[in-house]
Amino acid sequence: MGPADSPYFGGVFFLTITFPTDYPFKPPKVTFTTKIYHPNINSQGGICLDILKNQWSPALTISKVLLSICSLLTDPNPDDPLVPDIAKTFKRDREEYNRLAKEWTAKYAEC
Repeated sequence: MGPADSPYFGGVFFLTITFPTDYPFKPPKVTFTTKIYHPNINSQGGICLDILKNQWSPALTISKVLLSICSLLTDPNPDDPLVPDIAKTFKRDREEYNRLAKEWTAKYAEC
């Protein structure tokens, strides 16, 4: 579910989590299977999140990973984008960003 304090509220977003054979020493691969308008999530569902890359720790649980993704929906990081055009919109015109994110949520996230 999209967080209440975000333009994704009301949307149901599906993710795929793939565990490598050396998990928990390597991070799981997490991708969105639902399309989403977000500067840190690309059209293939890839997520730009430090704990899924260089900040991974075997102490992290899947629950913490999902909480971090939920936090990313509430608080995008436009300074480290996977989709620069969306990051520009986020920085320059937050109202337009929120409008488009809500539009995509209504269109692609099963409500």
